[in-house]
Amino acid sequence: MFVEIHVLQNFAPANLNRDDTGSPKDCIFGGHRRARVSSQCWKRAARTYMRQHDLVAESNLGERTRLLIKELSRLLIEKDSSRTEEQALKTAIALLQGAGLKVGDDNRTQYLLFLGRNEIAELAGLCHQHWQALAALQPTEPPESGDDKKLKKTTKQQKKEAKEAVPPEIKRKLEQLFNGGKAVDVSLFGRMVADSPGLELDAAAQVAHAVSANAIAAEFDYFTAVDDLQPGEEAGAGMIGTVEFNSACFYRYANVDTGQLDNNLQHDVALARQGLGAFLRAFVLAVPAGKQNSMAAHNPPSFVMTVVRLSGLWSLANAFLKPVTGAATDMVDEAIQRLDAYWNSLTAMYPDGNRVGLCTLHPGCLKALQPHCLDTFEEVVRSTVQSAFPPAG
Repeated sequence: MFVEIHVLQNFAPANLNRDDTGSPKDCIFGGHRRARVSSQCWKRAARTYMRQHDLVAESNLGERTRLLIKELSRLLIEKDSSRTEEQALKTAIALLQGAGLKVGDDNRTQYLLFLGRNEIAELAGLCHQHWQALAALQPTEPPESGDDKKLKKTTKQQKKEAKEAVPPEIKRKLEQLFNGGKAVDVSLFGRMVADSPGLELDAAAQVAHAVSANAIAAEFDYFTAVDDLQPGEEAGAGMIGTVEFNSACFYRYANVDTGQLDNNLQHDVALARQGLGAFLRAFVLAVPAGKQNSMAAHNPPSFVMTVVRLSGLWSLANAFLKPVTGAATDMVDEAIQRLDAYWNSLTAMYPDGNRVGLCTLHPGCLKALQPHCLDTFEEVVRSTVQSAFPPAG
């Protein structure tokens, strides 16, 4: 079963998600320039919202980090205060190299790892249990710089040798340990480890880049900053600059494969139900933090709709191939009317037994979707979770 979520959200002037030049991200859609917020940006905002608002217990959340070695070292010393930091670091490195992971000379992993708090705790427990065997191993030193092909071959060989040096019993336990740790965010967004496929976890959620229903043009804020201690006789600003921004009505879309979520959470249905509810709340209510101290674009969505279906996912982005303008009415009104009409056309062409729930600040704009309108967002969340994970019996 799949749960879709469709959101229309109009923002005041903002720069929620910047590119490498500091400009708001954008794209061409339907032949017109649109504002864009990347899926990664909104997933990060949702993960942060889950944690800050206690939607899921801390033990059922994950950490994305390259500092796993230092965290394991801290936990190992916590288990036995007689250990030195150097000993704990060395032993933790030996354990991770047994999983085929490369650790640099700065004690950081080669790339960010997304692990549940329970996985990290179990890694530390395994290291503690086999302390003597792992402490006896010599962590592989990073290869010296040189010819790129030789360096790549040397690195690959060293990874293999380091992995083979770990006793088979520990490797077996290590392979079983990387199961997501029943972390809701890891289960939703998945984990990819390029050179260690056994550590990967398929994502239960897909999140689209948010794209504006309206066309946009770049706008610039020219600003000056005054030096408070500058003598009065000295003219000029202490700082001058420009910040690019836009104002956009975003169409946002995501979906969750409830079967994959249940599988990732080791068939803990209660936790899967809680996780789905947490994701729906966080995806709708979280706002990216980019330039918010200077823009304060805290505008909640005007339209939220969920669809529970057995198969056949639908993004409704094509409702906005022609940009909305708000020329005849409010821009949000026009966007809702356009989405309502597109939904009506899709369901006429592809009849489906989907279950729909929605709430909106503009109920008068609805026609085809009007029968599915509920009073509050919480009602939408509760009915969606209940449809996706019906109570037993």
